[in-house]
Amino acid sequence: MLGRSVRYFRFVLAALLALPAIGALAAPSASEIVEHYETTIWGKTLRAVFEMTLVTPSWSRTLTMNVTMDRPTKSFVRITAPAKDTGILSLRVGSDMWNYMPAIERVVKIPPSMMSQPWLGSDFSNDDMVKEGSLVTDYTHRMVGERMEGAAAVYEVELLPKPGAAVVWGKINMIASKDNLLPLKVRFFNERNEAVRTLTYTELRKMGGRVIPTRWEMQPADQPGKSTTLVVKSAEYDRPVPADTFSMQNLGRRR
Repeated sequence: MLGRSVRYFRFVLAALLALPAIGALAAPSASEIVEHYETTIWGKTLRAVFEMTLVTPSWSRTLTMNVTMDRPTKSFVRITAPAKDTGILSLRVGSDMWNYMPAIERVVKIPPSMMSQPWLGSDFSNDDMVKEGSLVTDYTHRMVGERMEGAAAVYEVELLPKPGAAVVWGKINMIASKDNLLPLKVRFFNERNEAVRTLTYTELRKMGGRVIPTRWEMQPADQPGKSTTLVVKSAEYDRPVPADTFSMQNLGRRR
């Protein structure tokens, strides 16, 4: 009887000692964190309403826009407010992007060299808004480690561009919550490893059947007092999108 008790005690002790190793095996890889980010935030298809607020030390303005995506190759953005900006459109199909400017009634082709330029004067780039680049396929991913960021336990992931990838960032640093693997902060660096801008995600809410951060604030490193905030007002994921949404005819259509 005593021998059986000793064997049982040894079995329980061995099981308890194995728990940290099991937990370590269950930790996500760097690539899994990045993939979870892109899949959760953007989905396969997305129909969303965003409110964008641009702030500088001397002025601010707010835009409302409808965003439609069929990832990874198609995006369409339509400004719906204020009245003076209503009807500005952005279309991406593959690596091609166009803007329609109703004030001059012209379609303007955006060359690849301009994808990193500000979208409508904001701190988000053309590429940010139409998502030509992919953090999953254009970068390699490395787990830097685990630590505390304020009161939150986080993973830190480093993304480096793959050889030949058409990206502008020399490095991206992502801080993701260990609780849900969603990003808290993403820092962008140039090829000289200088910080260029920081994107902060806050205000988790359930939208489109998933929990996402609904407030995204982009701050440039070299312009104090300047920022652009995107607030997700509504989002619908993974539902069919009519193919003609991403057409040149739709680009010039007035509504």
